[in-house]
Formats: sequence, structure tokens, C-alpha cells
Amino acid sequence: MSSWSMVFRMIEVLLPQQRRGSTAAIPDLPASWLLLMVGLLFAVLFCPAAFAHGVEAGDKGYIQETSGIVFWPFVYLGAKHMVTGYDHLLFLFGVIFFLYRMRDIGIYVTMFAIGHSVTLLFGVLSNISVSSYLVDAIIGLSVVYKALDNMGAYQRWFGFQPNTKAATLVFGLFHGFGLATKLQDFEMSPDGLVANLIAFNIGVEMGQLLALGAILIVMGFWRKTPSFWKHAYLANTVVMTLGFVLMGYQLVGYFVA
Repeated sequence: MSSWSMVFRMIEVLLPQQRRGSTAAIPDLPASWLLLMVGLLFAVLFCPAAFAHGVEAGDKGYIQETSGIVFWPFVYLGAKHMVTGYDHLLFLFGVIFFLYRMRDIGIYVTMFAIGHSVTLLFGVLSNISVSSYLVDAIIGLSVVYKALDNMGAYQRWFGFQPNTKAATLVFGLFHGFGLATKLQDFEMSPDGLVANLIAFNIGVEMGQLLALGAILIVMGFWRKTPSFWKHAYLANTVVMTLGFVLMGYQLVGYFVA
């Protein structure tokens, strides 16, 4: 059985199930979701570069040519990378999907931030070299993991709920290492390296807060409508599918590179 057949089989198994504790029945697939699926299919077939989230060519040149401490430009680059980082945003979307209290959201986002801050700085400064394809595949896996968690899959399959805070921290470490592998592709000047990395990380956190604010606004309006519980399971199925697509694309890149 091919990897894609396994993905579709898993979706087929999951869709008839209902999230434990939810009173909402899983509806027939609406036209809007069908259009979304068709759009994703075209993206996979005709725009594969869309799934290779990296640093833009202009930013690459700037990073390679920069010497000395340039604090604010690196803050901007970090924020830009996070706001446009669909893999990070998908995971963040999954993390807060069923979180309502700001205290809980703050705890989970902090765990994620600590994780990716540690490995971002450590990965670049220690110059540990790991294939970016493999790291990005794990990031895709983190999206799949969180979507399955939101669908109550682990309780059904294994009879227990994994520690969600620990999982957020662990996957945060991999997300940060993903950022580090991209920065390692450039020969960054050692002059001002630590300060620039800190600035980049501050920018990443600022971008994360901006993205989080936008997601929370949208989620706030959606949660007030009857369609939230009606389509929550389906939404996480789409997120899971996107995670598999991201993971599959990176694994293909690793084996054919």
C-alpha cells in the first residue's frame, strides 16, 4: 500500500467517528470544503514550491551580506518568517483550536515559544547539521499529531490522552530547529551573530503574537456560530491532511535530493 493510500485510509477511518464529548453530528461534506480540497489538490500538483517554506531570495542575500549587529532588520525578518510560516501557523491553529481561556492559551503558546527559541539559538550557534527535509517532515508530523489529538483519536486508539503541554514543548523544539536549519544554509557573519539571532527570535515571537491574534479573532467569531461544532471535526481533518501533505512533500525531497 502506498503512503498516499495509507493517508486516505486513515481519513476514511476517522471521518465516521465523532469527537468524544461532542454532541454535534458529523455532517455531509459541504460544497465549500469540496472547493477547498480541490484547491489543495491543485496546489500539490502544480505549485509544489508552496510547500517548501524557506527564506526568500532577497532576504537570503541580505542575511549573507550582513556584518555586525543589525537588530531591527533581523526582528523584521523573524516576524516575516513566522507570519508567512504556514507550517508553524497550522500547528498553532491546532493547539488553540479547543482552548477558550486566555490563561490556557498563554501557557501553551509559552511552551511552544520556549521550545523553538531554545533550538533556534542552540542549532545555529552549535552548528549542528541535520537535513532540513527531515526536520520539516517532523514539523508536518506535528500538525498531523495535533489534529488527531483534537479529534480524540488517541483516546479511541490507545485509551489514554497524551500530555498535551509536553507534546507542544517537544514539537516546539523541532519547529525551532527547523528555523535553525534554514539559517544554517547561509554563511552568517560571526560578527554580531548572537545579537542578530536574538533579534531574529524576538521577531519570530512578535510574528507569532500577531498571527495568534488574527487566529483568535477569527476563531472567536466562528465559535459563536452553530457551524463551529458542526464543522470542528472536519476542520481538523483538513488540517491533518495538510500535515500529511507537508510531511510527504519533505520526505520526497529528502529521498530524491
